[in-house]
Formats: sequence, C-alpha cells, structure tokens
Amino acid sequence: MTFASSGTGDVAGITRRAADRVRAGHLWVYRSDIERLQANSGEQVAGNVPPGALVSVVDGRGIPLGTAIYSDASEIALRMVSRQAGVGREVYLGELRNRLRAAIHLRESVVAEAFSGSGESEGVAASQTNACRLVFSEADDLPGIVADRYGELVVVQLLTQGTAQDDVRAVLAEVLAEQPWATTVVERPDARVRELEHLQPAPEAPLFVREGAAATLQTVFTINGVRFHFDAAAGQKTGAFLDQRLNYAAAAKWASGRALDVCTYQGGFALHMAQVCERVTGVDASRAALEVADRNLALNPGLRAKVDWIEADAFELLRDYAAAGERFDTIVLDPPAFAKTKRAAEGAMRGYKELNLRAMKMLAPGGTLVTCSCSHHVGMEAFSEVVREAAVDAGRRVQLLEMRGAAPDHPAILSLPETSYLKSLICRVG
Repeated sequence: MTFASSGTGDVAGITRRAADRVRAGHLWVYRSDIERLQANSGEQVAGNVPPGALVSVVDGRGIPLGTAIYSDASEIALRMVSRQAGVGREVYLGELRNRLRAAIHLRESVVAEAFSGSGESEGVAASQTNACRLVFSEADDLPGIVADRYGELVVVQLLTQGTAQDDVRAVLAEVLAEQPWATTVVERPDARVRELEHLQPAPEAPLFVREGAAATLQTVFTINGVRFHFDAAAGQKTGAFLDQRLNYAAAAKWASGRALDVCTYQGGFALHMAQVCERVTGVDASRAALEVADRNLALNPGLRAKVDWIEADAFELLRDYAAAGERFDTIVLDPPAFAKTKRAAEGAMRGYKELNLRAMKMLAPGGTLVTCSCSHHVGMEAFSEVVREAAVDAGRRVQLLEMRGAAPDHPAILSLPETSYLKSLICRVG
C-alpha cells in the first residue's frame, strides 16, 4: 500500500462526546463518532479520504483537536498522532524518528539489564535478561507500531493502514540500525489485524540486516535467567509474552510443592516455577505450543522440578482433576483474552469465575493462586471482584499478596485505559 495523501487538507469532524474524550487525552475515535469526512478535494465523501491518510480532527464547531491516522476499515477510525492539526507526512515521519528513539531510551532505563548487563530487577540477576518490548503503540505515542527485542533480533508489527507503509518501515530500519545490539529487524504481520485493516502482505525480506551478519528468524533469548526458543515465523503476538516477565519471577518467588500452570503456552510460568517446585505440570490446548515448551525445557537443564506437559482444554481438565480429588500447592491461571469486545465481557466474567473457582477447590490449604487476565475490557476492579466471588463460592479464605500488571517496558497511559490490559493477582488460599 502506498500513501496517497499528505493529509494536510483532509478533515474529520467528530461528535461532542468524542471531542471531549480527545481533549481528556484519549487517543482513539470510533467510526460511529465521525460526523463528516472532508477530503482535500473538498468533497464530503468518505471514500475520497485515502486509507492511512493523516487527517485534521475538529469538533462540531470546527475547532482543531489535532491530527490522526485514518482507517477506512477499522472500528477505530482515527488514532491521534499529534495535538497539532494539519500535520503532513514528512513532519509525521520526523516525529516518528524522535518517538522511536525516545521509546528505546526509556527501555534502556526500565529494562537496563537487557542493554547494559548491570543492575538487578526484583531479585533476579539483571544480566540474565536480553529481551523486552521496545515500542508499545499508543503507550509510546506511536499508534499502530509494536516492536519487541529478542537478543539481537527485533520483530516489528505494523497494525494500521497509516503505519503499514514503506516510509514507516524505512524509519524503523534507520533508527534500529543505530542500536549496536540489533543485527536483524523483521516485520511479522498479525493475520487477524491484516484482514480487519485490509492491509497488503508485509515484505518477506528483513527490514534491516547489519553488514556482515547473517539474517535469521530464529534465536534463543533469556528472561530472568530462563532460556526460550524464538521463531519469528511461528507462535502468537510477536512470538512471546514479554509483558509477563516480572510476573514469571514473582510466581517463582511464591510457588512451592506441586504446581499446575494452566494455559502454559510455551512454558513461561511453568519453567520459572520449576526452579523452586518439586513437580510442575503445564497445560495447553495447543500441541504446537507444548512442543516448543518441551524444547524450552531442554534448554534449561538442572531445573529442580520434574516437568510434564498435557494437551487439554483448560476447563475440561480442571473439571476432571477436581472430580478425581487432585491437589496442588500452586496453580497459575493465564488464559487468553476472554473478552475481545465489550459485548463479550459478561461471558468472560463467567469464564474467569469458573476457572478460579475450580482452581481454588484444588489448592491445598495455604496454597498459592496466581491468576491473570489480559482482557482490556475487564478492568482490575472487575477482575478482583470475580476472583472474590469465586472464593466465596469455593468456601475458601483468600488473602491478596500481590496485585500486578505488565512489566514496565509495557507502560500504560492513564488517559487510555486499554493500555492497562494485563492484570495478575497473587493470592494465598486458606
């Protein structure tokens, strides 16, 4: 897709409700809140504003609110990129460079161990981490761009019509080439987003390969001293759940005895708990994920626990375990997002309650429950309430030991609650 407009003459008029949200710092405008679209030709026809264009956003009185990237396919039709109206493409690309450098500089502070090998993080030797999120979309004032570092490899996702562009790829390659640790930068499209945003296929060739280095899509990275395989051509997200990095370490701090990791994916929580537990069972419905988990297990010889993997549906397995009288000292619940839309939130709450209820019934007295939600439509208060309800129904006394979120390389924006998506509660179940 090539960019078709400078954006300086395209205007989007939005409802009062949406204008109030933008003034309060929210960065999204939904399609239902657009009252008019005016292309630089002056025609008030939506189709004449090119997909991915930069448009000036104004309220009902014509007062400018800033500049946004426009999508003609997504329900989030406008993503704010500047408080200044009339920003053109060249200015946007210049700001992109500055914000990318600022995002990387922030990670050099909050995940210093991944860059310098010095310092410590929650009791874990800092030199034992070399992976982190470099760019987190709106949270870094870079809507539609995500980038993760896995050692010397950087994986990029361009998630909107305005960012899945060759000029954005060129800026990313330029800034990442400045980083001495980066040898290969590849783009990995999200198939679902590509379909929703009507994006063309991403280029197959790497965006950047350092001179003298061999381009590779596979590597081994380390977080908290635990090693993991990474394949940029397989798996979910950009390949791993780096947002749980410090929660993995916290779970290992509280875990003991016999542990169960439900929805283990590639073994993140399981392998961390295997450092301190006697036996760990990881459960996932994906055979492919468990095969990678087993390869990750082989990367970490000398773990204290005996580790085994079970391919099963989480709800069915917990039901069977409860019926068989199985008992565990530690249980981790880390399911995929149950509520991908607001409409799905009610059903998600029932799912979370059932998982937590069954887990609490299987925990030995004094056992540890680590329960997580990555549904941004379910806030921390609502999630805590559903865990409380599960405790009441299970007849268990539950003490909250820690209330956690994503690691600081996944910062949240207070005016955009959707960036506070990850919740993790660590509880003692009496």
